[in-house]
Amino acid sequence: MALLDFEKPILELEGKIAELRHVNSDSEVNIAEEITRMQSKADRLLSQTYSKLTAAQKVQVARHQERPHFLDYINGMIEDFTPLAGDRNFAEDHALIGGLGRFRDQSCIIMGHEKGHDTQSRLKHNFGMARPEGYRKAQRLMKMAQQFQLPIITLVDTAGAYPGVGAEERGQSEAIAKSIETCLCTKTPIISVVIGEGGSGGAIAIAVADRVLMLEHSIYSVISPEGCASILWRSGDFAKDAATALKLTAQDLYELKLIDGIIEEPVGGAHRKKEETIESVASHIEKALKELTPWDGEKLVKSRRQKFLQAGRDL
Repeated sequence: MALLDFEKPILELEGKIAELRHVNSDSEVNIAEEITRMQSKADRLLSQTYSKLTAAQKVQVARHQERPHFLDYINGMIEDFTPLAGDRNFAEDHALIGGLGRFRDQSCIIMGHEKGHDTQSRLKHNFGMARPEGYRKAQRLMKMAQQFQLPIITLVDTAGAYPGVGAEERGQSEAIAKSIETCLCTKTPIISVVIGEGGSGGAIAIAVADRVLMLEHSIYSVISPEGCASILWRSGDFAKDAATALKLTAQDLYELKLIDGIIEEPVGGAHRKKEETIESVASHIEKALKELTPWDGEKLVKSRRQKFLQAGRDL
């Protein structure tokens, strides 16, 4: 498991437990009691550590390379997933994946950012940073959802939209703006979950939803802490201060009424128990979908627009 600096004492203790478990069972020394004692201590330390994470530490957890990603959720909670490729304009974007599937016996459109798990897949998916064609594909899928009266599920996990020259030449900002507009105009339910990192317009482009949920240790912000620090203090050394000031944690955003709910993660973060996390996310999506069903398209659009206008007024 990848090492987070604040987890070092926990991982060292878990390493010792693992070593003891591999001791020859024929050993005359009874180590079962010692293993139980150490495991209890590790569990207690893990719980204490994760109950008081700072904003900067939550950023690390949200970015953990072993957290479940979009394709993990597809495999864990969507049946008969059929990916739909291309924006019908320029190309396919592997950073933002979407398509048709069945969620607990309900046909739906599902889309989200995929970061990849290893070097090869991360390069293929561009580390989850979508280009304009990705957001134009998202628009196409949302319009398809409206045409066939299907609910939309979006899973957000991106550091932000890709800032490359080619992306800007092909209209990155316009694509994001049109994607937000399409979210606001789509006459079917939209449920969005921030499963890791929700960065800037790249995230909100598919997260203007009737229900916006966040995993307990995920983050959602207009800019990364490092980017904020480089602008305000001209140095990335102040990223921890920026993380606190940005109010980017799920708890901060729920208090500000910018999201609708927080999904608890297993003790120690989603990366420790992927299946349990995916099941919890699926249960919350199902609950939200039931609250919005049956739906009236016109009322949905009116309510969704009012929700985000009111959020701006409250702030």
